[in-house]
Amino acid sequence: MKISFDLLQIIDAIERHGSFTAAANSLHRVPSALSHAVAKLEGDLGVTLFRREGRRATLNEAGRTLLEDGRHLLRAAGELERRVQRIGDGWEAELRIAVDAIIPIERLFPSLKAFYAAGCGTQIRLSGEVLGGTWDALTTGRADLAIGAPGDAPSRSGIATQLLCIRSDFVFAVAPEHPLAGWEGAIPNSELLCHRAIVVADTSQELDARTVGLLEGQDVLRVPDIRAKAAAQVAGLGIGHLPRWVAAADLAAGRLVEKSLTSSRPSLPLHIAWRTKDSGKAQSWFIEELARDEVIERLSAGL
Repeated sequence: MKISFDLLQIIDAIERHGSFTAAANSLHRVPSALSHAVAKLEGDLGVTLFRREGRRATLNEAGRTLLEDGRHLLRAAGELERRVQRIGDGWEAELRIAVDAIIPIERLFPSLKAFYAAGCGTQIRLSGEVLGGTWDALTTGRADLAIGAPGDAPSRSGIATQLLCIRSDFVFAVAPEHPLAGWEGAIPNSELLCHRAIVVADTSQELDARTVGLLEGQDVLRVPDIRAKAAAQVAGLGIGHLPRWVAAADLAAGRLVEKSLTSSRPSLPLHIAWRTKDSGKAQSWFIEELARDEVIERLSAGL
């Protein structure tokens, strides 16, 4: 077989890091070894896989087709390894936890400290997701556990949930120089529609992307995280709701102005969710930890 898992990992690393040198560093190998492996594969297949521009290397159409299907194989192989390890001793080699951007990730640190003190040896990988991205991470196998997954779970089997909180403590805020800052009384949707909304981009890869509080036809600026959203609103680039814990300092300093709306923002449930297939002891530890009242209070404060 011309295509091996090792070659797929090499191609994946080059695509993610943009060059053979950076990919080699990430794989703890020398660039010449990667160049040789890719050149041999291209020769065996009779096609080129990369466009090379100086030090940059980008996949061409053939290479992208190979990588897209190859990533499914890598994911399946990784899942097989994890399943074997779980069967061996019950503790996962790695537990992948996706945290929605609405929750300050540092609020999870006390629980992580307690987990490490237990000395089970499981490696923890944290990732940030937005809106449907937490559900997407579970359904695609990118995460084993999700914290703050918003709204309803996707209609797929193999996912269990427990309610974390109902998210409702949001403020609608604009910069002092924004046209809506001087609006008298509650602002109607018809007026909001005339102004650009700042939203955090949904990180779903396979599930349909979700939006919250966005009006149909409204101009949108999408930013990568909740703090970038606050900064964009402070800069007067647009309008939107912010968690009170994010907006508090800017409101107090006068960098943002809180306004009322004629239509209130609907409350949104946030969940703890996890993959039920082949669950291990580390996942069970976190599920129990995240159900404790003091942990729920810590994670959900100001949401």
